Amino acid sequence: MDQLALLFVLLLGAVLSVPVGDRLGLPAPVLMTLLGIVLALLDFVPNVQVPPDLILPLVLPPLLYAAVRRTSWRQFTANKRPIFLLAVALVFVTTACVAVVAHSVVPGLPIAAAVALGALVAPPDPVAATAVAGQLGLPRRLVSILEGEGLFNDVTAIVLYHVAITAVVSGSFELGGAALEFVLSAVVAVAVGLALGWGANKLLDRLGDATLQIGLTLLVPYASYVLAEELHGSGVLAVLTTSLFIAEYATDPDDVLTRLAGHAFWDIVDTLVTGVAFGLIGLELHNAVRTASGRWSEMLGWAGIVVAVVVVVRLLWLLPATWLTQRLHARRDRDEDIPVSWRETVVMWWSGMRGVASVALALAVPLKTDDGGAFPDRDEIIFIAFGVIMATLVVQGLSLPWLVRRLGVRADTEREKAFERELAVRAAKAAKARLREIEAVEELPEEFSEQMLRRAFEIGVRISPDIGEEERKEGHDKRVRRLKRVRRIQGEMLSAARHEVLAARSEAGANPEVVDRVLRQLDVRSLR
Repeated sequence: MDQLALLFVLLLGAVLSVPVGDRLGLPAPVLMTLLGIVLALLDFVPNVQVPPDLILPLVLPPLLYAAVRRTSWRQFTANKRPIFLLAVALVFVTTACVAVVAHSVVPGLPIAAAVALGALVAPPDPVAATAVAGQLGLPRRLVSILEGEGLFNDVTAIVLYHVAITAVVSGSFELGGAALEFVLSAVVAVAVGLALGWGANKLLDRLGDATLQIGLTLLVPYASYVLAEELHGSGVLAVLTTSLFIAEYATDPDDVLTRLAGHAFWDIVDTLVTGVAFGLIGLELHNAVRTASGRWSEMLGWAGIVVAVVVVVRLLWLLPATWLTQRLHARRDRDEDIPVSWRETVVMWWSGMRGVASVALALAVPLKTDDGGAFPDRDEIIFIAFGVIMATLVVQGLSLPWLVRRLGVRADTEREKAFERELAVRAAKAAKARLREIEAVEELPEEFSEQMLRRAFEIGVRISPDIGEEERKEGHDKRVRRLKRVRRIQGEMLSAARHEVLAARSEAGANPEVVDRVLRQLDVRSLR
């Protein structure tokens, strides 16, 4: 098997892991990691030959953009306090604790190298957290915090990692310089992200074709990452800033085709890139096994100690941090998502899985220092890092569904349904209000006006059928039945139209592009 065949196997696994994971109740990223481990143990499977410095630029931009599309700037601003406590403060604390312990237990490990180890194992993976949380039906407040933590903690960890690596390679360290680098990295990243977000927004307005607009959204995250890194800023933070700007300002409510195609496209990208990324984590087991040659018991002991530090520190940090956030939340009465019970805090604790960023940073540890010597204890750092990644991702990932069921932590579906009904009512009222505005300036026949009024009501019913139930209670049973009948007949008519258009595709002389364009119009009409 060559590298290309291995890539196709991972892509196929990424597609199949989703339905298999749904059936087994397990997260797809965890299944892909297990597939990668199995492939790594097979003799005919080659070692992965992806340059470590390309893993983050290739994988993170599309995954971060796809994750940001599922959230909003409002969520981040509402949850800035818990996100700061987890994505910044906890990363610093975890890095410090791991550095102290690793420096103590691994003979000869310099403190700067230990800090590099702590930084690369400190951030929970944003992709694993969001994928797992989404499949388990956790409360939205927990998902929001996990998404925010996962998206922003890489920024802190990567800057700490680079500072520590520079200290080891150059043999010098200056606290003031490191702090200044941290601040400048964030400032440059935000500036680049805002500039590219604004430019992309303007360009999206000029591109009238949905295909070109979606293609641009694929290129912009990569451009943001690369440009920020070239200017010595944080590529991750730049991508987040750009993605949030585009998600907030580049949405045209009437651009139905681009929105539908964009959702489908980014769902596909998210599924495939996530699958390949976590498959690579399992495949990189080759490197970890190679570094442990002849010292299995000793290095497994070190890895086990660091795993325990990472897991325990997260729990010991979450308990007081959650209590503090709850106290501040109660005093300020703010609309902030926080865990409301010890059960939710335990789920948040056990959701701290490491993944893609940790693998990339571990493999990117330099081979030599500036004076030509070998990077101190590089093999030990890589093995311990992979021990933490495998233990948290596989063990926690496989047991998290059981833990969630055991603790009974579930989303408040009634609240979600109530909000859905509220949106449906608002949408229907907005449609009716617009109809009245049109009637004020245009003379509409009474029958036509009544028909449009029914269509406005139907808008709400399509979003939330419960509105129809409420209307029925209010004496509109006849209208609801008529609307259901109209929808059924209209659906059958559109289905017949689609069948006829598709049949024309195989006729002699038929232009398939024209057929597809007409079919796309019918598909959009079917969703209205």
